[in-house]
Amino acid sequence: MIESIDFTKSEQYTLSIRLSTDGFSFSIYDPFCDSKLFFKQYAVNTQRSMAANVKSFLAETEELKYKYKQTNILIHSSRYTPVPLEIFEDEQMESLFYQNLPKQNNEIVLCNILGKSNLVILFSIDKLTHQFLTDNFASTRFFSAVSPQIELLTAKSRLGNNSKLYANLHPHSIDLFCFDRGKLQLINSYPVTTTEDTCYYLLNVWKMLGYDQERDELHLTGDLSQQNSLMGELKKYIRKIFIINPQAELHSATDTPIEEVPFDIQSLLICE
Repeated sequence: MIESIDFTKSEQYTLSIRLSTDGFSFSIYDPFCDSKLFFKQYAVNTQRSMAANVKSFLAETEELKYKYKQTNILIHSSRYTPVPLEIFEDEQMESLFYQNLPKQNNEIVLCNILGKSNLVILFSIDKLTHQFLTDNFASTRFFSAVSPQIELLTAKSRLGNNSKLYANLHPHSIDLFCFDRGKLQLINSYPVTTTEDTCYYLLNVWKMLGYDQERDELHLTGDLSQQNSLMGELKKYIRKIFIINPQAELHSATDTPIEEVPFDIQSLLICE
């Protein structure tokens, strides 16, 4: 828990739930008092389906039984694909999605339209999971976990006259976002098991895009246990490496640290 919160006022709060094979988590945020943020994690049983884990999560978590003004569901998965906004048509959503990803049974395809980025993110969610969540919460919005990050990082990447690579580190994967002065060049997620894997993908993408070792920037966020070991190795090849700190943007009124809150949830709250 980050900060105590008055659940008798839950109907003015925003609930954000993050679903991942690494585990579930959620935050409860008071938009009228940005020093109030409740955060909690929930372990999943990897032997059970996503829907079964979600059903248990909803049944066992007391904080989810209150009514909220808005509920956001973030799906952390590699099953997403970007589409330029100018060519996007609602009726082509599934065909565009399955051009890039293998079809799976019992899933639905959803979309996030990103106005700041002129981009649409198509992503999928298990049908039963979707049903449990929409039945449980009255006002629900679904997001691919990469969507709010793209919106936030698009704005950040416009600062300065150089290219920037942003890496969000997870226990078993890494999300990469590459920008040239506000223009998204590449987004992708990769499975990783070691620091060496992470370095390989970062440096390979850096080289593929022709980024400059002296002038362009690498920004890291996410799993703190990986950041320190990565910094030492990557500084051999890239001069400008930074750790993202959203503290000032999200919590200007408090000294409460929020590093344990996943960066995609942080991004969504900042972009709200």
